[in-house]
Amino acid sequence: MVRPRGKIDVVCQNIKCRYYLKETGKDIIKSGKYRTGHQRYYCHHCQTYFMETKGTPLYRKQLSEREIILICKLLVEKNGIRSIERITGHHRDTIGRLLEDLAEHAQKMNDYLIHDLDLAQYECDELWSTVKKNRKRLSTTAQLGLKKVMPGSTPV
Repeated sequence: MVRPRGKIDVVCQNIKCRYYLKETGKDIIKSGKYRTGHQRYYCHHCQTYFMETKGTPLYRKQLSEREIILICKLLVEKNGIRSIERITGHHRDTIGRLLEDLAEHAQKMNDYLIHDLDLAQYECDELWSTVKKNRKRLSTTAQLGLKKVMPGSTPV
């Protein structure tokens, strides 16, 4: 008798797969771990491997989730990039790239910060205004992400 599969909460991250981001009908299994410790998944429909953090600010980052949360909390406290560099020991370019990724995923990050880290809405507003101030040249995706969460602005 075969043991039933456990519930897997991830969905296929391959854009070309017909089950891309669909919960129903997915056929995904765990397939080991990467060197970074992140879980690796395999989609039987499109026959591709993907990481659990794909499509998040954690994707392809050497920083742990704890370090990224610490950087976010320091940004909420209105610390500058150079002071965060001194506190955490990470290079300012690394922190700058993280800010860019946070801005691109601003809506998901905003929900995560409010619900999981118990930050208030005004603290998140301070975070996004700090990100906007410190990163003068944001990509268009990041600008659209910020417009979705900044108060008083409407996305185009």
